[in-house]
Amino acid sequence: MKLSSINYLVGKGISSVWKNKMMSFASFCIMLVSLLMVGLSVLASININKIISGIEGKNEVIVIVKDGTSDEAITALESSIKEIKNVDTVSFYSREEAWKSMIDDMSKEEKELFQYAEGDNPLPDTYKVSVKNIEKMADTTNRMSTLEGVESVKASNEFADVLISVRNIFSVIALAVIAALIIVCLVIISNTTRTSVFARRKEINIMKYVGATNKFIKIPFQIEGTIVGLIAAVAAFVLTMFVYRGAANLIQDNYQILTILGVDSLYSFRDIIIPVGIAYLIAGAVIGAIGTTISTSKYVKV
Repeated sequence: MKLSSINYLVGKGISSVWKNKMMSFASFCIMLVSLLMVGLSVLASININKIISGIEGKNEVIVIVKDGTSDEAITALESSIKEIKNVDTVSFYSREEAWKSMIDDMSKEEKELFQYAEGDNPLPDTYKVSVKNIEKMADTTNRMSTLEGVESVKASNEFADVLISVRNIFSVIALAVIAALIIVCLVIISNTTRTSVFARRKEINIMKYVGATNKFIKIPFQIEGTIVGLIAAVAAFVLTMFVYRGAANLIQDNYQILTILGVDSLYSFRDIIIPVGIAYLIAGAVIGAIGTTISTSKYVKV
């Protein structure tokens, strides 16, 4: 295709946005709402996944060291625990630290009762271990229990199973909702674009009768759809930024349970601004171009 033809088609597509401003505005509104629905749904999904992951991160395994184990054996045990593939972090909690923590939590009367027992500390040395994947919790705890110097291993396997079930169920529901939204949005956008193309069917037929190829006819419409899609994407991005920040501040200010569960904060929009912006632009451009292509296919068959 000649450069002059490309310039003509691009200019034709750009001018069509303004020339058919009412239809372009209708397409813009539909795409804006559609992108917002899908975008906010995806952001809600990834943040809920983060909350679940934060809860999983607090699901620690307690490894109780056998009484009388030497310092060298305790150090060797730590190395053995770290060698297990599913282990993330390991921290030693000595019996002295455990005793002090217990005493600090007592009332004055309880402290007076236990002060004479400090020389006969019955508490064990322990390791606090966090795992990478709670789905492998049972296998990991079984391997730890076989290590030299381990008295017992305590882990909330039932709680881990509940978390796994919740995460899997939520993932399925989130994917289903997002997929349904995308399909509905594509249908609505396609129908809206088809209305715009229908209004110019005579123009398409005339171009077809004078010898214009299907590609030559479709390109200006595709450019028009892409431009409208990009404008809708920018508007959706700006609205998403304000809505997301407002919702995140509201949740973090009023729902302190997130901190208790181990989630200090949701994703900061500043951290995801680039991928969100790129995703909106690509989605807007692609959906606009595809919707227009589908709609014009019917009218180029003369």
